[in-house]
Parts: sequence; C-alpha cells; structure tokens
Amino acid sequence: MNITVNGHTCWAKPGETILDVANREGIKIPTLCHMSDFSPTGSCRICTVEVEDGGSLVPACAYPVYEGMDVRTNSPRVRRARKTIIELLVANHPQDCLFCVRSGNCELQKLTQEYGVRDHRYRGERRRARIDIASPAIERDPEKCILCGRCVRVCHEVQHVGAIDFVHRGFKSAVAPALERSLNTVPCVDCGQCVVNCPVGALTEKSHQKPVWEAINDPDRFVAVQVAPAVRVALAEEFGADPGTVATGKTVAALRRLGFDRVFDTNFSADLTIIEEATELIGRLKEGGTIPMLTSCSPGWTKFLEHYYPDLIDNLSSCKSPHEMEGALLKSYYAQKIGVDPSKMFVVSVMPCTAKKYEAQRPELGGEYPDVDVVITTRELARMIRVAGIDFHKLPNEGFDDPLGESTGAGAIFGAAGGVMEAALRTAHFYLTGSDMKSLSFAPIRGLDGVKQADVRIGDVTLKVAAVSGLKNIKPLLDDIRAGRSPFHFIEVMACPGGCINGGGQPLPSTPEKIRKRTESIYQIDRESPRRCSHRNESVQKLYADFLGEPGGHEAHELLHTHYVAREEF
Repeated sequence: MNITVNGHTCWAKPGETILDVANREGIKIPTLCHMSDFSPTGSCRICTVEVEDGGSLVPACAYPVYEGMDVRTNSPRVRRARKTIIELLVANHPQDCLFCVRSGNCELQKLTQEYGVRDHRYRGERRRARIDIASPAIERDPEKCILCGRCVRVCHEVQHVGAIDFVHRGFKSAVAPALERSLNTVPCVDCGQCVVNCPVGALTEKSHQKPVWEAINDPDRFVAVQVAPAVRVALAEEFGADPGTVATGKTVAALRRLGFDRVFDTNFSADLTIIEEATELIGRLKEGGTIPMLTSCSPGWTKFLEHYYPDLIDNLSSCKSPHEMEGALLKSYYAQKIGVDPSKMFVVSVMPCTAKKYEAQRPELGGEYPDVDVVITTRELARMIRVAGIDFHKLPNEGFDDPLGESTGAGAIFGAAGGVMEAALRTAHFYLTGSDMKSLSFAPIRGLDGVKQADVRIGDVTLKVAAVSGLKNIKPLLDDIRAGRSPFHFIEVMACPGGCINGGGQPLPSTPEKIRKRTESIYQIDRESPRRCSHRNESVQKLYADFLGEPGGHEAHELLHTHYVAREEF
C-alpha cells in the first residue's frame, strides 16, 4: 500500500506502524518508550504525529498504516505537542542534571535540548521517593523514572525475571520491586539489562570508582587490574570511536597511566576456564556425572538458576568464572612469585557486566581473601580515564603484563554468545582425539539468535550442544532437564542477549547494530590470534606444570572451582 509522509509517497506493508515506515524511509521520529522487536505501548507519546491535515494526533509507534494515509511528522502542531509532553515529563523530574551520571547521555535531556525546553512552565507537586542503593550492583532512583516501562519489559519479556513492575496508579505510579522492596531483597539477578535500556538516570550501576582510586593512591597496596574480552571492543565508543573498535593496546596503556601496578588479561583465565571446563565435561561423560553440564561463567545466569531452578544446581559446572580464577591466581601464584603479601594485594576487574559486582561479593568465592576486591564496568573505566585527563586516542598500544597476560583467540571469544561453547569444543576435541579441529570456526553456534543448537562429532563421540543468551530462552531447556527429556550434553548460558558484548556495564545506548559490530570484532581478534585453542596457551601450560598440577586435579579444584546455593524464590 501507499501512504504519504510529509508530502512524499512511501510504500508500506499491512500491519506496519507509522514509525516502522518512517524508520525505513530515514525519517526521524523521537521515542522514549519504544523498543525494537517489542509490541508497542504508546505510553510516552513523544512519537506523536499528525494524521490528515488538522486531524488526529496519534502515537507513531502504535498506530497502524492504511491505504492513502497522510502523515505529518514535523508540523507546527506536532512540534508543540511534543514540546508540551517533554515539559510535563521535566516537571516531574529532578533538576540535578549537573550531578547525574547520565548527563550528556540522557535521552530526555537530549529531547529538551532539541525541542528548546528552557524553563519550567508546569510547576507543582513532584513525585518523591528514596534512592535504593542496597543492591551490590544496581542503584535505583525512582524520582528520575519517567515511567516509559522499558526496564519492566526487558525484565519480564527478555529475562523472565520480573524483579520490577509498575506499582500504584495515577500520580503515585512508579516502577519498583514487589511491595516496593529493595532490589537486593527480591530475585533480581543483577544482569543490568534494565540499566542499558533505561533512557534516563533512574537505573545505574553501583559505582565502585572511589575504592579503586583509594587503592591506587595507597602506597601500601599492590593494585592489579584485569580486563575482560568484551571491554576491549567497546571502551573506545566512550571516546567517540565507531562501535566495535578494537582498543586492547590503548586500554592497557590507559590503565597503566591511571596508576595500576600490573595490568593483566582476563582472556588468560578464560583459557584456563576452558581447560578446566573441558576436563570436567569429559569426566562427567566418562564417569556418568550429571548431564547436561551447564556453563557457570555468567553470574546473572547462575543466580537465576539458584533462585528458580535450585534442583538443577548439580548441572552447573563447578568452575569459577574467568575473572574470579584470575583473582584467585593473583593472590596465590602471582603474589608468591613476586613476593607480595596477598593481604596487601588489591585486585580490580574491568567487566562489561553489572552482575560481576555481585559475584565478587559472594562468600563462596575466595578463601582468606576475596578473589576479586572490586569490579568496575566499561563505563566506570571511561569515567576514570576522563577524570585523569588522559587523551585516549593519543595513547600508544601497549601489551599486558606476564605471565597472566597471554591469551589465545579462544579466550577472546568468551565475550560473544556461543564463544564459551566454541572454545570448549576446540579443547575437548584435542583431549578426546589428540589433535586440533580442522576448522576452528564453528558457525552453528555463532550469531545473535537466542538459542543455537548443534550436533558435534568428536572422534567416536557425538555431543549435542546448545548456546543460549537471554534468560527467557533458557527456561524451556531447563524445564526439559527437570523433566528428564533433555537431549543435550553441554549447554552454554549467557544472561544478557548476545553475551557479554551486550552486558549491563557496556557503553550506552545499546543498539542491535552496536552489538553486531562488537561481536564481529571479537571474532576478528580470534582470527588474527597466533594461537586459537586454549590448550595452546603456553603460560597456562607452565602454570599447570609449576603450580596447579594436572587439569581438574586437587590443587586446581581447590583454587579454581566453587559451589552454588539454593536461594529463595520470591
């Protein structure tokens, strides 16, 4: 069918909305509540357009097209309506932009600037609420909430957690956990997908920059930092680079100039995780252990299982996540190697993930000392670099410190959904056959689909595997396991859709195009690596020879493995 938009004839399909057509035609219509791939709600009304000359004002995101429709997206009436809507939102919003972490990257702030909102035309009572800071990972400021519902939809429809929802009605309407409890008292999994989808500063990561600065400035502390694979393909975005720009060397250089004593690569311990995980999987297959084995490197996912499927805890791999393994090694093997008292060592992890903040505080991780002391996100690292006055683009490319800085391409692909599975299969193939896979690229489990399945022939063994991202997608597979009808031997699970490249601590806003480009860069790192299998990491092999003994052995198990606990389902 044909419709007219701003005087130009446009082709449209039945069932499309005005916004669908406008986006395809390159016509910008502002939105706040709209989310791609979700059914429209039309709650914010920012996308208001005019249908027919002098006709109705309708929400473009929810209004279906029809033959001969005449739409105006930029008439004086439309601009006045949008400006009024923005003014009404601002009237019930704190005026603390100078202090807000989202200042300069706030969708509401951007709209006020674009539509020339310069004062408060609407004054009166404003919604008041206390900030929720009890969670170890996420802060919630209800006063900044604009009730767009994006966080609610992603929590319910993408993650199937439902930790937050709309409460009350009218002027008292709010987004909050049930009974308006704190996030840390409900089964929130700290994934941070609510944070990356919030258009304002109502949901943010819990900042841990202060203790990092304090540690760096303490002459009695030896401060080591490690960087996750997904950080190096996202950090440069914070400084204006194209999404997916690989900035490994500049990231290392920036961390050294911030004052860290050593800079290590979490990819090293990703390789280590694969060796331990592949060993564990083979052991379960040969000895009749609990199958399917579920990966355990995503803390949001493991917490989800602890809350909702505690009867399947035995299916989880006992391996710690890579950054926790690295922290454990830094405070044992490396501290011994350089003669530093572990009590004086302060370990910082730079992660794409908010759930890692919660994970670092788990009592199950660490012994006399926590494996990792503080987790900061990609966004927090960018803020620290700016505060220090470092020109990121002018930094040289520098390498990680040894020996916990060597890695393979297999360690790098941990950052993308399906990467852990692919890396594990490369090493499992070697352990079962004595040779590397002919092709190290495993297409069936790559990509951004929520569920990917494959049959993998390794020698005389056929493994049925799956790679899942987004917690909604794992529930049917868990139900099958619970019912005893799962066909799989090994399942990778990532809490965030697309994996760590779309973690709750990554640069904002998060878009499908950014996620795709970051993923492409992750696999580019793998292709360009001189070694692409975890078992080919020479520093890891030396670690086993000098310190850990054999993979899956007593020393390795004591230091690199953990356990999980059943949690209350709210």
